[in-house]
Amino acid sequence: MSPSTESAAKSSAEPAAPQDAPTSGAYAIVEASGQQFWLQPNRYYDLDRLGIDVDGTLTIDNVLLVNDGKTTTLGQPYVKGASVELKVMAHRRGPKIIIYKMRPKKKTRRKNGHRQELTRVMVESISVGGKALA
Repeated sequence: MSPSTESAAKSSAEPAAPQDAPTSGAYAIVEASGQQFWLQPNRYYDLDRLGIDVDGTLTIDNVLLVNDGKTTTLGQPYVKGASVELKVMAHRRGPKIIIYKMRPKKKTRRKNGHRQELTRVMVESISVGGKALA
C-alpha cells in the first residue's frame, strides 16, 4: 500500500461525529410548560405562551441538569441554586394543524384546525449558585 492510501484507509476507519450533536459548551435541561427543554446560551426557543410582556425577563428555577463544558451536575429532581435567565423576544403562533374526523358509511365528517400560541425566548444566562456559566 502506498502512504497516501494508508492515510485514506485510517481516516475512513475513524467514526465520524454526528451532524446533529450539540456544540460543546454550557447547556441546561429545564422543565417549563410541562415539557423538558435543552437550553444553550444565546439561542432562542419557542415555549408555550407565557404571560410576560415582550422584552420582559423570566427566571426558570426548575433546572434538571447543568453542564458547564467540563462537569455535569444532575439534580434530584432539581439542581439546587441553579437558574436560567430568559428574555421574551416575541409572542407567535405555531403552524396550523388540521384535524379531520370521519365515520365511514355514516355521512359524518368533522374538520377542525388548531394553532398553538407560543412565546419565543432568548437564553440570556445559565447560572449555578449565583455564578453565571455563560
